[in-house]
Parts: sequence; structure tokens; C-alpha cells
Amino acid sequence: MTNHQPWYHGNITRSRAEDLLSNTARDGNFLIRDSESIQGAYALCVLHQNCVHTYRILPNEDKKLSVQASEGVPIRFFSLLPELVEAYHSPNMGLVTHLQYAVQREEEVEEEQEHNDLPPQLPPRSSKDCDSKNSEHNCKSLSDFYQSRLQHMDLSTIAEEHQMAIQEYFRTSICLDAEQVQCGNSNLSGLKKLTMEICKNLNSEISRVLPALEVFHRTFDHQLSPEIKHFPKHMFDYSGQSISYRLEQLTKLLYSIEDKAKSSVCESVGYDGGQRKSVIPLVTYEVKQESLGISTKILLKVDVESGKLYFKKSKDGPEDKYFVQNKILQLVKSQKMHTKLTVVVETEKEKVLRKEFVFDDTKKREGFCQLLQLMKNKHSVKPEPDMITVFVGTWNMGNAGPPHNIKSWFQCKGQGKTQDDTAAHIPHDLYVIGTQEDPLGDREWTDHVKGALRSITNISFKQVAIHTLWNIRIVVLAKPEHENRISHVFSDSVKTGIANTLGNKGAVGVSFMFNGTSFCFVNCHLTSGSEKKLRRNQNFINILRILNLGDKKLNPFDITHRFTHLFWFGDLNYRVELPFTEAENIVTKIKQQQYQELLSKDQLTVERNDEKVFLHFDEEEITFAPTYRFERDSREKYAYTKAKTTGTKYNLPSWCDRVLRKSHPLVHVFCRAYGCTNDIATSDHSPVFASFEVGVASQFVSKQDPDSETQGAIQIMNCVAMLLTKSKTKFFIEFHSSCLEQRKTISEGENTDHSNGFVRVWFGNQVELTPIISDPEYLLDQHILICVKSTDCDESYGEGCIALRAAQSCYTEFHITLTHHGEKTGTLTGGIQLRTSEGKLTEKLYDFVKVERDDPATSKSKGVDHSKFSVIQTHDVSNPSYMELSLKHGVKILQRCLTIRCMVPWGRATVWLKVKTSNIKTTSQCPFPLKHQRETLIALQFRLRATAPSRALKTNISLQPM
Repeated sequence: MTNHQPWYHGNITRSRAEDLLSNTARDGNFLIRDSESIQGAYALCVLHQNCVHTYRILPNEDKKLSVQASEGVPIRFFSLLPELVEAYHSPNMGLVTHLQYAVQREEEVEEEQEHNDLPPQLPPRSSKDCDSKNSEHNCKSLSDFYQSRLQHMDLSTIAEEHQMAIQEYFRTSICLDAEQVQCGNSNLSGLKKLTMEICKNLNSEISRVLPALEVFHRTFDHQLSPEIKHFPKHMFDYSGQSISYRLEQLTKLLYSIEDKAKSSVCESVGYDGGQRKSVIPLVTYEVKQESLGISTKILLKVDVESGKLYFKKSKDGPEDKYFVQNKILQLVKSQKMHTKLTVVVETEKEKVLRKEFVFDDTKKREGFCQLLQLMKNKHSVKPEPDMITVFVGTWNMGNAGPPHNIKSWFQCKGQGKTQDDTAAHIPHDLYVIGTQEDPLGDREWTDHVKGALRSITNISFKQVAIHTLWNIRIVVLAKPEHENRISHVFSDSVKTGIANTLGNKGAVGVSFMFNGTSFCFVNCHLTSGSEKKLRRNQNFINILRILNLGDKKLNPFDITHRFTHLFWFGDLNYRVELPFTEAENIVTKIKQQQYQELLSKDQLTVERNDEKVFLHFDEEEITFAPTYRFERDSREKYAYTKAKTTGTKYNLPSWCDRVLRKSHPLVHVFCRAYGCTNDIATSDHSPVFASFEVGVASQFVSKQDPDSETQGAIQIMNCVAMLLTKSKTKFFIEFHSSCLEQRKTISEGENTDHSNGFVRVWFGNQVELTPIISDPEYLLDQHILICVKSTDCDESYGEGCIALRAAQSCYTEFHITLTHHGEKTGTLTGGIQLRTSEGKLTEKLYDFVKVERDDPATSKSKGVDHSKFSVIQTHDVSNPSYMELSLKHGVKILQRCLTIRCMVPWGRATVWLKVKTSNIKTTSQCPFPLKHQRETLIALQFRLRATAPSRALKTNISLQPM
């Protein structure tokens, strides 16, 4: 009965509930929604004096409901929500005001069928409390739905008695099954009777073939197989077994026979079953080298297997010299000239040389860098990798089987940002493949994918996970060497189809740990139709809220915060929003590769810019043609019109298939490729690929003596939250992290302001978090998840993330954006200081490639110290919405903080300042906030650098502000 009450709003968000109440602007308005913090509980939201007050409705052990109201008011218990609501219409029940006016539930616009010639929608699920009239109506709707659907099926190949049996089931038996389910009996006796009738010959055939297959299977065993021994006699007597169970046993037996036979045959011919190591062929690049203004051609030969880089003057001539991988110190890309690369090497006499080369194009330079990264990683002495490569692919297969050759997809060949051919055979560490409208079975599809990867890389990849919802599937494969590095694998799915109960639309997801780094991958198929933009936005929010993956201890956080790296991809179905009369003009612009004007009308781009969907996600620049809607078996023509009984339907060419990502701040992630294939044409969609290099943390074991190791600490202070809410409540902060033994809280804050829809909350108490390991090598890879929660209902009002790497030098002020269920809910500012034990930081593989600021004053001499090069990261690894840091002239500038780490001519020193001002009390040897403009800070720093004597390295300096 609850579902049909006007005041019950189900699982709407807290912010949406506040908006609905505020729009009515009447004291006593109320609604009830599901609790976000406790499963099976509710939240009673009441409007009073333009503020929303929230009370928890909790069930006890007997499933009786009670309201957590004011202290001193006797607790009353109710069997049903309507009884509770009726009682609280009376005054003096412990609420801020009694319930008066119910806020009506919003009517959700359900998804329509994609094709007008398909049968009507499924009726909504009924509850046990529904009356008999509703039950009869729903059963009739269910019967009508499937009978109508059956009329659209081709029954010409089905035996007449089977046709009649199926028709009779949908006419009568399905209603009887539905009635039995309502009464708690889910055996579906009508369905079982139908399947037994259709499969009676199959049953007898299974009984006939199983003994033969069992003997055949056991013949391949060196000893009796522990997993499949003699089948029990009842296996061959189908009277007590369902046909689906017996087919499952038969299928398992057939797969087992296939695997054992393949293993036996491979072993007999000396083939190791596909576990051969990947062999990267020798690759030679023709480049130009300038010396004294003279340009000469030179050949660079990369031998990944031996770990050597050769320099040759002619193709057939001898190698002039070579450098072993550990003598290649760094690759420095020119920022100004995209084909230029500097290779920093160390000679036998420990002299550092800079060798500058110019490649034919940018892709060649990138391919060379990738090969050298692979070489360094392959021959690294580190026990665990600190960087891996991840392939993410998405393809709407259009309910058609794939072609035999799909290698171009996994080699990132086609249109857009693609990889050079020299890098085509470099295997990724992980392959994550998402498909929609996939007609194949799990085994058939994974075998096809594994076969394609084996032909490219010579590696048999291990299956990490597979999850399928109807025709939406995600497959995760990994190199065999990573099998023991992957743990805590979870998968889940969410239906967003008709009435949110059908899986024709929705999402599948997989999460796992790779050593110390958490990953999540979500493949989705959202609502179709150009006009369904808002419905797609809601699909995204529903998936975000419901998908249950990762560490269950992080319940306050959705999947956008739970994981170090989140990749979201699929047929998102966002369209180019232009009039259908522009169709020919759109096609013309595509042929001319004028994508930017069309992308400005791309619905996903517009919605992201308006912060309505995929908040804080990143997407690589799109430089490829729209991937939908092509004529099948061709990539030359878009089929943007379709004749319907109601008229012509237009599907304008659009970028429906996308790959987006969201990572924790200050972690390494770089997109190497993003594009689509142009030679796979069985569907009206083209497959989309993306390739990433991703920083990962190891399962850290400290090398320091636990007794002598300095105890680490993370101090967080001066926190101020600005929350977008109309709730009348108090707030506290929770801190979560894998580097902490347990979560930590800051006690209730002080609400100091309430205007413009924001509440300002000041948390005056400093909190000290104790990490489980104090080694900086470990701590600097960690993050602190922050959740601002209400004291009245323990629900989150915003979550964010801080990278400890940002505080590695000294006290740092942070400013983070708070979000909840994909919406921006406020900001949090404060300060953080990190104390670690003594430890040396090792260089990461992703630091091997840098980008150089082109400085004409840079010395061109060969013998220079490479540590003094002016270089920056290959890409911006920080998220500006999380942490505001900048680097200028070697001096780290922290906003409103005068603690400076500066470069002085004789080395590196940390200098602490005493500044005398009228309004700030300072102490020496500790950082302190100072409200100066950045220009003043810079002036102070340059004054310090210009005047500091050499003895200042270990001396405090007192300066007056300039």
C-alpha cells in the first residue's frame, strides 16, 4: 500500500526532496522517502519556516516503525507507514510541526519502446498488498503484453503443437504463475509444464548422450577428476530434474571435454597451451639529428627483449653504439615542437648526454616513447609495477554477430587519436570490453575476444570477470602475470529499461583491486531517442546510486568516490541536437572533418558543461567521426532516416558511444588513444577504443624497523563547509581511507550562516589521523575520503577527496568540491599537514617521460646535469577542482601560507619565516596562515633568495613584509 500513497516518494534524492518541499513554501508540508543511510528505513521530511527538518523512521526487530523525534516524547510504534502518517497529523508528537499537507509524488515518465511496432510496455510490478482488482488488471496486462509480442515473432519454423503450447501459456498459465508468485510461491509450475512439454524429446536425448560424454571426458583424465566423477543415476532420470539444470550439466561437461582435449593435444606437440610470452619485434625509427645547425638522418633501433637502444647512421650499416635500458635516464618531449624528443642517457664515464631527435610525426614519437617505457618496465628490478596500461572498448553490436577479424579494435587503429603501427603489438595489461545489443553467449564472445588478442600479442589472457544483463555485457581480461595481483573482484548490474524493471537498458559493472589501487569499470546502454536527454541523465543518476561495487565499508560514498580510477563507457545514446532538416549539412561537415561545430551541439558535452551529468569526469578530445548511425556493412554512408508507420524517423549522426573517466586527485592517468575503427561494419555503430596508462600502488610492506620508525600523522584543521541545503540540522565530518585502521570523525560543527540557499558550517576542532604505515613511499600514494553528514539522519550531504601527495612538503590549504549522487552540493576548505617517517622516494615509471618547457636560454652543451632541466609532467595529473597548487621558478607557492620550500644556489632548503604583523600571532619552526596576496609572497621569496647568506640553511630568518 505504501507505494501508492501520494506522500511516499520512494528513493528520490535528499536534495530533490528539499526542492519539492521548498517549492510549496507552506509550513506543515511533508513527504516520506527512502533513507539513504539505512536499508529498510525511511526519512520523514517536514517544511517549517522555510527550513526542511528530517526525521528517521526506523524499523525494529519486529518490523514495527517508529520516528526518531524530540527527546522526552514517548516513542510510538506502528505496523504500517499510513498509520504512522495519520498519527503524526496530530500536534505535540515531537516534530517541529505536525504533518498537514502531503507533497504529491512526481509522475515519472517511463521509457517508451524504441520501435513503434513493438508491443506495449510491461505493467509495473505489484506488491502483496495490492487488492484483487489491481492484481487481475496487472495479470491481464502481462498476458496482453506477451501475446502482442508473440504476434511479432516468426513462428513458421516452430512445430504446430509447440506454437499452441506457447500461445496457451501466455493466454492463461502466465496469469496463474503470477498469482502464485503473489502468494509467495515462485515455482512457476505453468512455465515448468510448458518447458517439459517442448523439451520431452530433448530430455530423453540428454539421458542417452550423457553416459557416453562422461566416459569420453574421463578418458582424458590422468587420474579421476575431482570435479566431475561418475554422474549419479538420478542424472539420467529426468523425472525430478528441470530441463535447465540438466542442460547446464551437459554444457559444463562439453566445455570440460573441450578444455581437457585442447590441453592434452597441445602438450603432446610441445605447445604450452597459449602461455607463450609476448615477443615484441625489433622496431627501427628514422629520425633527424641536428648538430651545429646541420641536420643528419639517423636510425634508432629499439630492442625491447634485450633492453637495448641502438644508434645507426645507415640502415644496412653497423650500429654505432647502444645504450642499455638502465642507462637511458629520461625522455623529454618538446612542448613547442610535437615531433621533437630529447633522450637523456648516461655514458660509461657517468657523463650525462642530451641527444635531440626529430621524428616524422607525433605518432612516431609517441610509439617510440611507449616502446621505451615497455622496455624499462620489462627489465625493471622492482618486484611490482607502478604503471599499467588499460584498454577500454565499447561496441553496440546491433544484435549481429561480429566479423572474424576485430583486431583493429584492440590495436586502436582507425580514426581519432590512434597509436602508431610500431606500438600495435604492445599488449595492454588489462582489456575491458563492453558490448550492447550483444547476441552472443558469454563463452562464445570471450573466446572470440581472446582469440583476437592472442593473434596480436601471442598471449592467452586470463578472464578476471564477466557480467551480463540481457544483451549488455562487460568482460575484463588481464595478462597472466597479473593474476595474483588482482583481488576483491565484484560485479553488479542495474536495470533502467521499461519501469526500471527490464534489462534492455541499464548498466553492468566490475570492480577489483590491482595491488593497492582500486578500479571500477561501468558499461551502460542508456535510453535512446534524441528527445530523451533528461531521461538519460536520470539513467546515469540511477546507475550511480544503485550500482553496488567496491568496499562495503565506504557506504556513504557512491562509485565516483570509492575507486582510485573509475571508467564509464558504453552506448550513452546522447545525440547531436540539431533539426532533422540539417541532416545533409551534418553529413557534409563530417566528410570535411569539421567536428567541433557539431560537438558544440552534442548533448553530452552540453549537459556536462552545465554540470547536470558526469560531474568531474574527463573525456579525451573527440577527433573522430560520429559512430552512429551507419548503414550496415558500410562505413561510407549514414542511414539517418527510417520509415515508420507513423512517418519518417530521424537518427542524426551522433557520438553515442563514449569513454569517460574519473580518478582521485594527483594520480597518474594519461590517455594514449581515443577513437573508433573504420573497418568493422556489421552493426550500425562503430566500435570505440580508448587506451590509458595508469599509475598503480603496490601492496606496501615497509622496509623500516617498526620499533625505530617515526609515527606518522595526518593533521586536518580549520575546516569550513559551505553546503547547498535547506535542512535545519547539525553536521559532522567523517574521514575514510585504506591507510587508516578505522574511520575518524570531527565532532559537530557550528552553523554560522544560512543565506542564498547555503549553510556555512565551521568545524573548529583539529583532528589527527594515524596511518597504519608511516613510510612516505606508501603515504604519498594515499587519499583521504571526506563525507559531511547530518546528525539527525546520518545521511551524507557531500563527499570529496584529498590527496596526501599535495601535503608532502608542508602545511597545505585545500579547497575541494563536495558532491552527492552526481550533483554538486557544496565546498569544503581547510588545512592539512602530513608527518611521515624518513624514507627515500623511488622514481616511478611514468616519470620517465616528461614534457620540456622550450627555453631558448637552455644550454645546448652535451655534458649537463639532467636534474636541472626545466620539465613538467607529461600531462596535468591534478584535478583543479580538488587542490589548488602551482609551481613557479622552483618555488612552491601555497595560497595564504608563508611556509616556503625554495631552491637556493647551493642546494635545496626549507626556510621558515617569522613575520611580524599586527593581527597574526606567529611561532617559529611551524607553518602558519597569512592573509597576503600572492604577489607579496612572491616578492618575499625573491627577496629571500637574493639576500640569504649561506649559513641560512640551518638558521631561522626574521623578515618584515615588503
